Amino acid sequence: MRKITFMLLGCLFFSLTLKAQRKEILLEENWKFAKGEQAEAMRTDFDDRKWETVTVPHDWAIFGPFDRSNDLQEVAVTQNFEKVATVKTGRTGGLPYVGIGWYRTAFDAPADKQATLVFDGAMSEARVYVNGQEACFWPFGYNSFHCDVTSLLNADGKNNILAVRLENKPQSSRWYPGAGLYRNVRLVTTEKLHVPVWGTQLTTPHVSDEYASVRLLTSIANDEGRDIRIVTEIISPDGAVVATKDNTRKINHGKPFEQNFLVNAPRLWSPETPYLYKAVSKIYADGKLADEYTTRFGIRSIEIVADKGFFLNGKHRKFQGVCNHHDLGPLGAAVNVAALRRQLTLLKDMGCDAVRTSHNMPAPELVQLCDEMGFMMMLEPFDEWDIAKCKNGYHRYFGEWAERDMVNMLRQYRNNPSVVMWSVGNEVPTQCSPEGYKVASFLQDICHREDPTRPVTCGMDQVTCVLKNGFAAMIDVPGFNYRTHRYLEAYEKLPQNIVLGSETSSTVSSRGVYKFPVEKRGDAKYEDHQSSGYDLEHCSWSNVPDEDFALADDYPWTIGQFVWTGFDYLGEPSPYDTDAWPSHSSLFGIIDLASLPKDRYYLYRSLWNKSVNTLHVLPHWTWPGREGENTPVFVYTNYPSAELFVNGKSFGKQHKLTAEESKALQGKDALALQRRYRLMWMDVPYEPGEVKVVAYDAAGKPVEEKVIRTAGKPHHLEVVADRNRLKADGKDLAYITVRVVDKDGNLCPADSRMVNFSVKGAGRYRAAANGDATSLDLFHLPKMPAFSGQLTAIVQASVQPGEIIFEAKAKGLKSGKLILQTEE
Repeated sequence: MRKITFMLLGCLFFSLTLKAQRKEILLEENWKFAKGEQAEAMRTDFDDRKWETVTVPHDWAIFGPFDRSNDLQEVAVTQNFEKVATVKTGRTGGLPYVGIGWYRTAFDAPADKQATLVFDGAMSEARVYVNGQEACFWPFGYNSFHCDVTSLLNADGKNNILAVRLENKPQSSRWYPGAGLYRNVRLVTTEKLHVPVWGTQLTTPHVSDEYASVRLLTSIANDEGRDIRIVTEIISPDGAVVATKDNTRKINHGKPFEQNFLVNAPRLWSPETPYLYKAVSKIYADGKLADEYTTRFGIRSIEIVADKGFFLNGKHRKFQGVCNHHDLGPLGAAVNVAALRRQLTLLKDMGCDAVRTSHNMPAPELVQLCDEMGFMMMLEPFDEWDIAKCKNGYHRYFGEWAERDMVNMLRQYRNNPSVVMWSVGNEVPTQCSPEGYKVASFLQDICHREDPTRPVTCGMDQVTCVLKNGFAAMIDVPGFNYRTHRYLEAYEKLPQNIVLGSETSSTVSSRGVYKFPVEKRGDAKYEDHQSSGYDLEHCSWSNVPDEDFALADDYPWTIGQFVWTGFDYLGEPSPYDTDAWPSHSSLFGIIDLASLPKDRYYLYRSLWNKSVNTLHVLPHWTWPGREGENTPVFVYTNYPSAELFVNGKSFGKQHKLTAEESKALQGKDALALQRRYRLMWMDVPYEPGEVKVVAYDAAGKPVEEKVIRTAGKPHHLEVVADRNRLKADGKDLAYITVRVVDKDGNLCPADSRMVNFSVKGAGRYRAAANGDATSLDLFHLPKMPAFSGQLTAIVQASVQPGEIIFEAKAKGLKSGKLILQTEE
C-alpha cells in the first residue's frame, strides 16, 4: 500500500500588525474612475475631477445594463463535446465587462521607509503607475501581486499619485469575470530590512495529540550580511504563549532564517475545530527592532493513503465540498467579507466542509474566513494552459507568466490550514496532447518545490486520453470532472489507487420551478428557460447527485467530491447557452443567485449535516388547474422512512433502500438509485389543501412532521433578515428575504410582482436579486420582481451607528418593514 503524508502549519497572508516599523493601509476611499481609454491618465498633472468617485473594491460592469450583444462568442465548447461552433449568449453574464478602465488616487508614505503596493486582484492586464512612472505590469486578473514603489515616491513622501490601467478583452473568459479593482489594494511600509510580502513558511514535521513540532522559515530582505536576531512567540487560540525562541545568526546566501518549536498538547485545526494560533516574530538588526511580523496559523496533518483515501489529523474522511466561482451574485466580483461569510454560513449549515476555487486564485478574505469557520480548500489557478479555450484567454500569457502566477499563489497561501490541496488546472485541452503530461509535471513540480506539504490534483474530464498518455498517472491525486461510470476503471488502472471527484453532478434546477412529467433527463430544455426543481435534470456531460453519493458510500478509495456548484453564478447559463437570451446566469447552484437555497440544498444537507435533522418536502402545493393530475412528492431527510398524507389520506410509508435493494431494482425502476437517498411518492393526484409528512426513526417511532399548504390570495410581504445587528463599518451587510405570502403566511409560489425597497437611517440599499437566470432587472436599482414568490434585498451599514429602517412595498399587498441596528 502506497502512502503519502502531508503535514503543515498554516499562516494567513502577511502581517496585519500596525507597529512603528511596519504599517499596512487599505487604499479604499477617494478613488477616481473612468471607463475607456484616457490619454496620459498616468500623469501627475492629469485632470480627473470629472471622473466618477468610487470606493475600492469596485466592479464597473455589475451595474449593467444586461445586453445580448455583450461579448457574443461563436465557439464550440470542446470540453462539452461540441463539434460545431455556435453563438453563445450570456456566456459571460450579458454584462459590459469588456473594455478599458482607469483608476486614480493619491497616497502618502514615509519618505524614509520601504513602500510596497499589494493588489489582491485587478481585472485585468493591470498596469500600475506611481507619479507617472510604470511600477509594474501583471496580466492575470485573479492573482495577487505586489510592486516595490520606494524609488518612485515623491521626495517628501506626500501626495503620490497612483494610477492603474485595466483592460478586459472580448472573448477572454467563459463566465462573468468582473471588471476593475474588484479586490483590495494595500500600501505596506517597512524599514529597509524587513520581512517581504508572503515572507514566512510554516510546516509541522510531526503532529500528534501529545505535541507538534513547528518549523518556521522567515525570509529577510536587505540584511546586508549583518547578524539578524529573531524572537518568536507562539500564541495559542486562548492567548497564552506556548513556545518561544530567541535566535541570532547571519542569513546564509539568501536562505530564510530557520526556527523550530515544540507545542505541547496542540489544539488541532479541522472543519469541526478550526483552532488558530499566532506566531509573532520580532526582527532585530544592530540591536534595533527592524520589523514585527505576525502569522496566524493552525496545526493539522493530512495524509493520502492508497486504497484507503484521505485522512485529516489521522482520521479518515471524505470531502463534502462545492466548487464556487468568485462572483457574489448581485454584488458582482467586488469582494465583501460579509457576503463571503453569508455564503459560507449557508454552506456550513448544509454540511459542506470544503471549497474548490473554480477556476481561479481566491480573494485572501475567503481563505481567511475558511481558516476561521472551518472549511478545507482546494486552490486552483488556471482554466487554460498553453492551448486556448477562449480566443483571448490565459494561453496568451502561459509560457511567460505561469510560473510567476503559481509562485505568487503558492507563497501567499501555502501555510493556511484551510488549504489542503492544490489543483493545477481544470479541463485543459492540453490533457489530451501527446506531451501534455510534461506541462502538468512542470506545474506540479512548482507546487512541490514551493510547498512540499500538500498533494496536487488536476480536474480532468477526458478520461480516455489521460489514462492512455500518462497524464493522470503522474498527478498526485487523480481528479475527475464527472465521468462517474469511469471511476472504477481509473482506480484499477492508475498507480495512485484513489480517485477524487474534483467536479461533480452539474445538476440543474430553478428554485420553486417544477416540470411534469417527473423523470430523469439530460439536457432538458423548456420555453421558460428554467429547469425542474425535482433535481433529476442534468447537462449532457454530467449526472444527478445520487451517483456521486453512491460512489462515496460504496468505495473507500473515493476521497469525496466538489459539487458543481455551491452557488449559482453569472454566466454559463447551461443548458440555455446557445443563443438562448435572456438566460445569463447558471442553473447549477445548490443555492441560487439570490442566496436562497433550492430544494437540492436539503438533499445534500440530509446526508452531509450529521448534527441536525432534515425534513424537506417538495414541490409546493399550489397548483391551480392541475386538480386530479399526477404531482409526485419528494422528501429529503436524514430519517430512514416517512409517511405521506394529503388532506388526511395516507399514501403509505416509504423507506430509503439499501445499496443491495437499490441494485436489485436496476433495470426495473428508472429511479432505483435515487431511492437510496430520497423518499418519493410518484403517484399523487393533486388536490388543494394540506400535505403532511411524518418521519420515523430506525425503530419506527414517529419523530418529526412537516406540513405544507395550498396558498390563498397574496396578502402581504414577509421580510426576514439573516442578521439584526451589523457593524457600523460602511461594509457590513444584511441579507433580507422578501416573500409574497397569503394571510396565513403561506408562500405564494407563482407570484412575480415587482417589489420596491426603501432604506433609511444608518445604512443604504446595496442590491437585490431574485434567482431567476432570465431576469434582466438591474441589481443596484431599489426594485426587483419576485421569482417563485421570493427575492433577496441586501442592505449595507454606514459608518455611523444607529437604526436602519427597511421597507418593501408591492402593488396590492401590505408592505413589509423591519429595523436593523448598527453598532461600533
